[in-house]
Amino acid sequence: MDRSAERAILDRLLAVRPDDSVVSEESAARVGTSAVRWYVDPLDGTVNYLYGLPHYAVSIAAEVDGVTACGVVLDVDRKVEFTALRGEGAWRDGVPIRCSAEGDLGRSLVGTGFNYEVARRTIQARAVATVLPLVRDIRRFGSAALDLCDVACGRLDAFYEAGMNEWDWAAGALIAREAGARVDGLNGRPPGNHTTIAANPVLFDLLHHVLVAADADGENGDTTGD
Repeated sequence: MDRSAERAILDRLLAVRPDDSVVSEESAARVGTSAVRWYVDPLDGTVNYLYGLPHYAVSIAAEVDGVTACGVVLDVDRKVEFTALRGEGAWRDGVPIRCSAEGDLGRSLVGTGFNYEVARRTIQARAVATVLPLVRDIRRFGSAALDLCDVACGRLDAFYEAGMNEWDWAAGALIAREAGARVDGLNGRPPGNHTTIAANPVLFDLLHHVLVAADADGENGDTTGD
């Protein structure tokens, strides 16, 4: 289903944008001649889809000259569409959205995810054991793209995860940012394969402090690298 969805998306996309580059989860990167690069995750939350859990999405973002310009995340089962344009805002089914203004870590509902690589999961397990007593609760839904959209519309106060690829977060990060959230890695890094946080600026700093102290990237012991 991942491959079938990807083929349908890329066929339609390249029919109207034949000169663009494309980075997609299920196939080799396509190098184009224009300044536009697309990031496509045809099925984010594949395990949920496999098990019949109604929480999976299609995520597509366009980057122009290295800067994400627009993004869309479709919550397939619920038929809800999140969109964003750089500098113009974020929307849920066309209605403007804003992230939570919660500034108390202890009152915050925090989403996260776990990698399939054993070494990284071990590091993540240690980190979540540190975070859990300090927050209202933890949620693990299984789709990073939708988690970022949940931050954007305030259904989660914050989200963090390591091991994501760019197609996982490119659209969702723009949607969250345009809804007022900060989306960055630890210690000044941009979002990436390392631990990435999304939250309003106040909550971002509080969660960042906890995750650094918890060695969420495993840099003070076992590490899987970036």
